[in-house]
Amino acid sequence: MKYQEWLSEWLNNYVMPSSKQRTYTRYEEIVMQHIVPHLGEYEIAELSPIIFQKFVTLLLQSGNLKNGQGLATNSVNSIITVVQCSLEMAYRVGVYDKYVADKIKRPKITEKQIMCFNPIEQKKIEQAVLNNKKNKLFGIILCLYTGLRIGELLALEWNDVDFDKCEISVSKTCYDGKNEKGQFCRMTDSPKTSSSARIIPFPKQLLPKLKEIKKNSKSKCVVSNGTKEISIRSYQKTFSSLLQQEGISHKGFHALRHTFATRAIECGIDVKTISEILGHKTPAITLNRYVHSMMEHKREMMNKLGKLL
Repeated sequence: MKYQEWLSEWLNNYVMPSSKQRTYTRYEEIVMQHIVPHLGEYEIAELSPIIFQKFVTLLLQSGNLKNGQGLATNSVNSIITVVQCSLEMAYRVGVYDKYVADKIKRPKITEKQIMCFNPIEQKKIEQAVLNNKKNKLFGIILCLYTGLRIGELLALEWNDVDFDKCEISVSKTCYDGKNEKGQFCRMTDSPKTSSSARIIPFPKQLLPKLKEIKKNSKSKCVVSNGTKEISIRSYQKTFSSLLQQEGISHKGFHALRHTFATRAIECGIDVKTISEILGHKTPAITLNRYVHSMMEHKREMMNKLGKLL
């Protein structure tokens, strides 16, 4: 059996029934765009560690389909994961005699630097949002004070907001995907992980504005464009435009989440609580991701202590 034939079998009968639609779509894209063009014609029995490693080298050197340059390390590792998962299943069901995909040497992952806004930039962003008449922008402030992911924010509905307790219930997320007709649209799904489903408290200072927005809202979504839902890409562009208008250097929307975590650390909130609010699987993830911010906070506290001596 050729590898591309098995990949089709694997996607339709093993991935689709047991995975989220978003996962299936992502795997299918990886298979069709990267794996099939380079490995699809091989018989499964022909696939060897050296063939896999040459494939990885090719991806790192010229795997980017847009510009012909090398793919990012994380992208290459995602492709390797799909190769390994598909062939592990082939081995388990007897299609693949000897599983050797575990011999692939993965490229080393370089930890990305956490990007967040400093207090002055944060204040400028907040003022720009509050001075703007577009209610949809208030979602930016909501992220700054709750650490919501952009998909969680845009999927948030008014019945997820408890105005009496000042709490938000995160029970779903959304992403930009394709429908059955292949058309781009906004898709709604369950949270990223089981720990992502959570209750988040928000500052009572946000309550008046939230109530005002709800009163004038014609949508079930907290963040909307009139009656229309907002796509991830559209809201990211809106945020980028806001930063540009305020003369703030560009950072991705996720920087709002990092900013929330950093300010929480600076306020002395314990790691376990921050982890639960962010929806991380374990506090260790939070600790590893924000260790620099924590060290800066400790250093600042020690300097303050030193002034008392």
